[in-house]
Amino acid sequence: AIGLSLPNSNMAPAPYESRDDMAVAAGRQVMDLIEWNLRPRDICTREAFMNAARVVAATGGSTNAALHLPAMANEAGIEFDLFDVAEVFKTTPYLADLKPGGKYVAKDMHAAGGVYMLMKTMMANGLLNGDCMTVTGKTLGENIEQITWNPDQKVIYDVEHAITKTGGVVGLKGSLAPEGAIVKVAGMERLQFRGPAQIFECEEDAFTAVEQRKIQEGSVVVIRNEGPKGGPGMREMLATTAALYGQGMGEKVALITDGRFSGATRGFCIGHVGPEAADGGPIGLMEEGDMVNIDAEAGIIDLEVDESVLESRRANFQPQVNDYGSGSLWRYAQNVGPAFQGAVTHPGAKAEKHVYADI
Repeated sequence: AIGLSLPNSNMAPAPYESRDDMAVAAGRQVMDLIEWNLRPRDICTREAFMNAARVVAATGGSTNAALHLPAMANEAGIEFDLFDVAEVFKTTPYLADLKPGGKYVAKDMHAAGGVYMLMKTMMANGLLNGDCMTVTGKTLGENIEQITWNPDQKVIYDVEHAITKTGGVVGLKGSLAPEGAIVKVAGMERLQFRGPAQIFECEEDAFTAVEQRKIQEGSVVVIRNEGPKGGPGMREMLATTAALYGQGMGEKVALITDGRFSGATRGFCIGHVGPEAADGGPIGLMEEGDMVNIDAEAGIIDLEVDESVLESRRANFQPQVNDYGSGSLWRYAQNVGPAFQGAVTHPGAKAEKHVYADI
């Protein structure tokens, strides 16, 4: 979708021999790109990132895209953060019926025509910018012109008959997440949730509570100190969500974290809550039983605690000390920025005096 890989080269299942041909074709294409002096930053434009965000939303893709796209944009010197991603999500229909919320898997989508088949109907309905340059030396629109829509496949819906009118991933903002948060709603029936917080200081503590069946139905499970700085490293909370589903609790609780989730996560799971606990964000000031109100339809996540109470807690706040007092993880924690900007450790292209690729 961004334009950095050859059309439909990235969805073939691992055992397929066609992947060998793709690797050879990619090598040839690199030589052409060098000859043409077409660089990644010629391809990685703001419009290309918007195209990519639309494809994520249309496929119910991983919430991690809200980290990857801002981080890539930082490398290219482009302002493009979680809120920009969320704005794109608001106007993108959900089109690919993929697990865990839908029926099919990536292999089925490949057989149906892959990402370019999806982009065919998106382009026809004005959802993509076709002027973006790609590694083929042609624009995205020119590449898509080579694709014929397959009306017989069942995986990818056309825009006029979308699974839902809005995308499979939603951005949230509110008093609990002034720097935003993100949730995957693909396949979910319940988009609102209000309940008291059950708070855990790390994923292991939450997982132990699930094992001991201490999670209360109707509660909002809070796993904090798992953000980029607090982790350090922003782990995914897949084990805890899987265990909750295994107990039949997946639809009966919500889970929020300053960490992140895997693309395989199911249920009302909100990640990337910022500012993170390690930075004294509201998620770090929460106390057991605080009421949390989430509305994924309206894009809201609020902590129902008076600001005066939060100020009092903030005055007494001490960030949790992690186990990494030296070495590379310590250094990472000192440098890493907020999740909504991609959790990057340096200012990227906007601060460059010299482009290291220019030799």
